[in-house]
Amino acid sequence: MSLRRISAAEAIARLGEFSAVVDARSESEYAEDRLPGAVNWPSLNDAERASIGTEYKQVSPFAARRRGAILVARNVAGHVERELLDKDREWRPLVYCWRGGHRSGALALVLDQIGFSVNVIEGGYREFRRAVVADLETLPARFTLQVVAGPTGSGKSRLLGALAAAGAQVLDLEALAAHRGSVLGPLPDQAQPSQKAFETRIWQQLRAFDPARPVFVEAESRTIGRLRVPESLLERLRGAPCLAVEMPLEARVRLLIEDYAHLVADAEALCAMLSRLRELRGAATVERWQALARAGDFPTLVRELLAEHYDPIYARSTARNFSRFGQAEAVPLDDGEAPTLARAAQALAQRTVGTPPGPEGVLP
Repeated sequence: MSLRRISAAEAIARLGEFSAVVDARSESEYAEDRLPGAVNWPSLNDAERASIGTEYKQVSPFAARRRGAILVARNVAGHVERELLDKDREWRPLVYCWRGGHRSGALALVLDQIGFSVNVIEGGYREFRRAVVADLETLPARFTLQVVAGPTGSGKSRLLGALAAAGAQVLDLEALAAHRGSVLGPLPDQAQPSQKAFETRIWQQLRAFDPARPVFVEAESRTIGRLRVPESLLERLRGAPCLAVEMPLEARVRLLIEDYAHLVADAEALCAMLSRLRELRGAATVERWQALARAGDFPTLVRELLAEHYDPIYARSTARNFSRFGQAEAVPLDDGEAPTLARAAQALAQRTVGTPPGPEGVLP
């Protein structure tokens, strides 16, 4: 038969060659983080793992292994029946578990005996994770970053989307983190990934980029929601050249009302989020903002939030954290509409690294 054990480095280098990447860990381990594109075929699910662990400690290791073997055999049989009846012998899976031991070994052995060409990651997910952490220390230094800066509501995220549509390389950290990066940043019905999964997403994106072309990325703080930007990437961001997105106040107000429509539709949820600003802005100010939300006066609320909270914080944070913001090129946007963004993105995407700015720092 043709069962091979390969290193995590080899598995990463050959990810595109496998017919499927199969994660034999439990559903919660898989949900926390996994190899890109992996599907989950648990050899033991969460409840079974907990039960076997209890039996191992309270009865005996032998009894636990015996019952574990029964459960694993039953689960593997289910995976074969459910997933493999339509696969021919050319199907070539990569299999892994936590450490590349019993769980992936049991599944891989059955697949191998059937006649499939099976590869198992030596050291499992643990070694993959170590490779990701090590890569994230060096990957950001390979790229020329263009930091897209600008006050809240100036259309930075929309501009990143337009840049991607124009063919530019874009690292959208807020999209990868599933959070808009402020007290009002949680996305509706979408939880943030784990820290490990966030880092894997960044790693996967960076590996796909061409180092000869610039990478556009939004100016971010150290954390996005509850997730931390990897330190090596943060250092590169802080020293990178900046683009200063500018938009008239009323256009920013309209954009924010559109982008936060889920909070406009749920004033009480918005009020609950605004409560987190009491210590910073004072009870009276927050209560006034909550009254505006309950009254449906969102334009006034947004203007006050920008003037009294977001814009001062942005100005201080950008000046302190982005050393080259003082030399930023201006990217003026009349509004956040698609045609406006597409024109600006096209101009940016067509430029090469080192292209000088136009008069007074405005993009050509």
